[in-house]
Amino acid sequence: MDKFDQKILNELQRNARQSVSAIAESVSLSRSAVSERIKRMEDNGDILGYQVICKPQTTTSVKAYFEVRHGGYHCESIAEHALLINGIKVCHGISGDLDLVFYAETESLSMLHDIRSKLDNIPNIGTITTHIVMNEWKKT
Repeated sequence: MDKFDQKILNELQRNARQSVSAIAESVSLSRSAVSERIKRMEDNGDILGYQVICKPQTTTSVKAYFEVRHGGYHCESIAEHALLINGIKVCHGISGDLDLVFYAETESLSMLHDIRSKLDNIPNIGTITTHIVMNEWKKT
């Protein structure tokens, strides 16, 4: 691999969709010479492939439910505190062994961990169990 091959590789890494003509102009070689060199580098395994790099998703990607037990009659005050936490979308007071269930949506596991830490600091909460949503099916 010579300096021209390296320049071609640099150009392809910068923008693999640019035309062979644009690369040729940039590296001061003819279009046919650049085409031949690219083909040779592909055949030799110097170029393994081309890829698309997508913009990171900005939509919510982590959803979770928090089971909350408190052992008293503090549901409303705990729910009010929880709803102040960014990411908590819904608080449900429920019957049975649990006292409350919170639904949260956030962009990352670290942000979910922050929500959990803030829930731990709410007065009168006993235990919290976290359930991360792995799959979701919706009725259409």
